[in-house]
Parts: sequence; structure tokens; C-alpha cells
Amino acid sequence: MARPDKAAAVAEIADKLRGSNAAVLTEYRGLTVAQLKTLRRSLSGNATYAVVKNTLTAIAAKEAGVEGLDAELSGPSAIAFVTGDPVEAAKGLRDFAKANPALVIKGGVLDGRALTAAEVTKLADLESREVLLAKAAGAMKGKMSQAVYAFTAKPAQVARIIDALRQKQESEGAAA
Repeated sequence: MARPDKAAAVAEIADKLRGSNAAVLTEYRGLTVAQLKTLRRSLSGNATYAVVKNTLTAIAAKEAGVEGLDAELSGPSAIAFVTGDPVEAAKGLRDFAKANPALVIKGGVLDGRALTAAEVTKLADLESREVLLAKAAGAMKGKMSQAVYAFTAKPAQVARIIDALRQKQESEGAAA
């Protein structure tokens, strides 16, 4: 491959690293072309999956300001450039790796921070963004209803006391 081709490949990888909010580095040794096609299709909503050359990826990562990938760049490597929900992409990779043990998750980067393979797995174990937002909304709604109760409890109690006093005075006034 000529120098301009390598420079173009480095620029493309660097652009993908800059444009993605996460990247997961994998080893694909032993996967067939059909399996890679299936993996790409399963990630299509949240990520793009590309086979990369290690030396060019190391150069591109330095250009993009991404640290932590150098140690994992050995053997046949491919990167999932995540542009959507990182949790969904990590789940897709984890599930595919369970079904196809030849896919090995080596590590990754999330918002500029290096991740180990174990941390990528933990990320995959998280619930989706929508579920987490729904839980947060439910918790806030519960706290708001507790606050409303707390704010209305004392005035309601005072109103009941005043009503009881008024009824007592009316009953005493009627007896006299």
C-alpha cells in the first residue's frame, strides 16, 4: 500500500474516533465473513464495525487524542465506533461474543477514558438509557408526591382542628 493510502486510512480512523462517543476494540480471529456481516448488521443502529490495522490505528488514536488503545492493539483487530447509545452497542457486542466465542472484546474508550474488557462488560450490563430515564422520572415523581403531601399535611391538620373547634362551639352554643 502506498503512503497516501496509509495517510488516508489514518485520517479516516482518526475522524471516526473523533466523531464517536465510544469505541470498543475487539479481536475477530476465527470469525467468518458471514458472522462479521451479522455482527455489523446487529450494531448498525448504534455503531459501525470496521477491521483496522494496528499500527495505523495507533497513529490515528494519537492524532485524535485518544489514549489507552495502544496496549490492546495486537493480533487481528476491529473497532466498533459507537455513535449511538454506548450501552446498546456494548450489549450487542457482548451478546454476539456469547454466541460466537471467537469474538474477544479487548477494551475500549468512552468519552476519552480508556476502558478494560471488564469495564465494557459492566457497561453492557447496564440498563438502556430509556429504562434509566424512566426509573429516574419515576423516582422524581415519587419524591414530588411526598413533597406535596408534606406541604399539605400541616394546613389540612390545622383545618381539621379548626373545624373540630367550630363544631364543639356550635354544640356548646346549642346546649346553652
